[in-house]
Amino acid sequence: MPYVDGFIVAVPKKNVDAYKRLARKAGKIWKEFGALEFKECIADDVKKGKLTSFPRSVKMKPNETVFFSYIVYKSRKDRDRISAKAMKDKRLAGMDMKNMPFDAKRMIYGGFKVSVDV
Repeated sequence: MPYVDGFIVAVPKKNVDAYKRLARKAGKIWKEFGALEFKECIADDVKKGKLTSFPRSVKMKPNETVFFSYIVYKSRKDRDRISAKAMKDKRLAGMDMKNMPFDAKRMIYGGFKVSVDV
């Protein structure tokens, strides 16, 4: 079964274009190293819930939007290998988490085993 890395980030609306440029660059690198899919999805129908929601999960501010993103790999082993290579790639060198087009401290991410694939 495939393996998936999932991410949720709050992006200031003024930084959406910069975020998408960064994502395109990273996506090309991840795919070059073997990722099967690399998707960045901007919020379209994500209301703030009373207890839980995508906006609440990242403490979204009024001037922000939410991105739900995922990368698909053949396996966890592939994910570990691909991510290690991508993070060392010189094209991503110099990425300073303080200068990202989003607040990395509020990013939610994790790796998931696919359990149902229809």
